[in-house]
Amino acid sequence: MSGNRTKVVLTRRLPEPVETRLKELFDVTLRDHDTPMSRAELVDAVKTCDVLVPTITDKIDAGLLGQAGENLKLIANFGAGIDHIDVETARQRGILVSNTPDVVTEDTADMAMALLMAVVRKIPQGLQAMQSGEWTGWSPTAYLGGRLGGRRLGILGMGRIGQAVARRASAFGMQIHYHNRRRLRPEIEDTLGATYWESLDQMVARMDILTINCPHTPSTFHLMNARRLRLLKPSAVIVNTSRGEVIDENALTRMLRANELAGAGLDVYEHGTDINPRLRELENVVLLPHMGSATLEGRIEMGEKVIINIKTYADGHRPPDMVVPSML
Repeated sequence: MSGNRTKVVLTRRLPEPVETRLKELFDVTLRDHDTPMSRAELVDAVKTCDVLVPTITDKIDAGLLGQAGENLKLIANFGAGIDHIDVETARQRGILVSNTPDVVTEDTADMAMALLMAVVRKIPQGLQAMQSGEWTGWSPTAYLGGRLGGRRLGILGMGRIGQAVARRASAFGMQIHYHNRRRLRPEIEDTLGATYWESLDQMVARMDILTINCPHTPSTFHLMNARRLRLLKPSAVIVNTSRGEVIDENALTRMLRANELAGAGLDVYEHGTDINPRLRELENVVLLPHMGSATLEGRIEMGEKVIINIKTYADGHRPPDMVVPSML
């Protein structure tokens, strides 16, 4: 790979400093406009490039990989999540896959807390009243939300992001509870003041707020299904900044419409941009357009990891953030 400049194709626009550095190092084809590539454009890209830099909006499945040219040897994903990439098929075809872990932890945890506070303190309702000119003055019974201090927060998924949420929530005086595939070490539990629940059902039934921080895998698909959602107290709030597929969105919508849940704060959705229209109509729901990791600092750090992965590969070495089947 050292003889010629590595041919790299970006499927989306990236922050300007990232694109500039990529152009300095490689033969890069940039995206002219910030829209997802069509299937035909993706096929053209994998036929001609040495390295493809996709994002979560690109479906890199077996059919697409089957049309890849002989030169494609690395998929350097811009993002930590890789459930949109058929990693096993890529491995079978001799194509490496890398990602950008450990970048969005703090940003995503910030957004989880922002959604939590927005729902519990009814911030959108207050904002709407001010922007519409409806507010006529202070009232002792208007926009009554709830106090965060003392509430039980259940964290589903206690990895890096879940622990970052726990640290923030603890500062607000919340009681920290969690369910995870593996229990944390005692010293970490003590530092976070976190209580472990082996049974997810038992934890869910006792929480005031539930935040979803686990990845989407076959075992977590609809982990919060209709049966488990019904275990939540009617006064409970659910927040999701992880993956939409973890929650049965239709079941959640029905419960919110029936006031069987107090509210929800969602940054991700089961079917991407195809959101249940009834969910959009609800006043007790705060919806955001998948912006949990949307900080300039975070996106530049992601780009820097992509660059390091490509440069390491081009120099004849394994990318430092290479995804292997054992990670899935």
